[in-house]
Amino acid sequence: MNPHSAPSVLFARPLAIILLASAFGVSAYAQTPGDTAAQSQPSPHVASPTQPSGEGFWGRVNPFARKKWVKRQLDPIHDQLSELDEVNAKNGRDIRDVDSRAQAGIGRAQSTADAAGQTAAAAGDRARQAGLTAQNANSRVDRLNTTVSNLDTYNQIDQVDVAFHGGQPILSAEARKQLDALADRLNGQPGYILEMEAHSPAAGGAGIQNSERLAEAVKRYLVTQHEIPVYRMHAVALGNVPGSGDEAQARPVRSSSVHVRLMENSLAAQEAASPQSASSLTGAERP
Repeated sequence: MNPHSAPSVLFARPLAIILLASAFGVSAYAQTPGDTAAQSQPSPHVASPTQPSGEGFWGRVNPFARKKWVKRQLDPIHDQLSELDEVNAKNGRDIRDVDSRAQAGIGRAQSTADAAGQTAAAAGDRARQAGLTAQNANSRVDRLNTTVSNLDTYNQIDQVDVAFHGGQPILSAEARKQLDALADRLNGQPGYILEMEAHSPAAGGAGIQNSERLAEAVKRYLVTQHEIPVYRMHAVALGNVPGSGDEAQARPVRSSSVHVRLMENSLAAQEAASPQSASSLTGAERP
């Protein structure tokens, strides 16, 4: 039976009882002597007292016989009502069973939805972490490209012209003073090189050889007196050829000299300017 028909059955039961009670009341009223005047008047057709009338000893229908008749009439109805009770009980059990299964299904669906939500949230976290990782990787690649491009980039930060008298490779007091000042600036200076262009007014091979001796004198002084690494010094003997630069090329060579340029690597300059490098350098200078 359909669970939705249970309220209709429950409503039909009291209605049937009311209808049966009304029918029994009408039947009893019909069997009860209602018109006393009609009963008191003699009828020419009424049998004599000696004639059997079918009534009981009390002059009316036996009340016990009436109860038995009512009971016989009610027994089928009681059976039907018992059957209705069983049907209602079964419908109630079915409804509770359906409701429990529905609640269990809703609970499982909610658990599945919660698990799916947690999985989606975890996937979102992993996606964000992957995005941050990719962004960090791109930043490192950019820094690496910048580092590679700055490996061979040097900027001039200082220069000095060391003059030689008479073309002899002997450093004067003024020349040594200039080189000392330049060497003092190199203390704690990372990523530098010293470019040297040696010039001599002599022509041809004599000028080249003489300018080469002048450059060697400058390099020898910086190595022996200030411990400047040899690999940081690069010299070229130009003889009487003008040096690099527009002004130098416009002037002819009239004296012996060595032009020294202090070149700083761009990458080393960036590292020295960073706060971490500055703090480490400050800590290293402390006693």
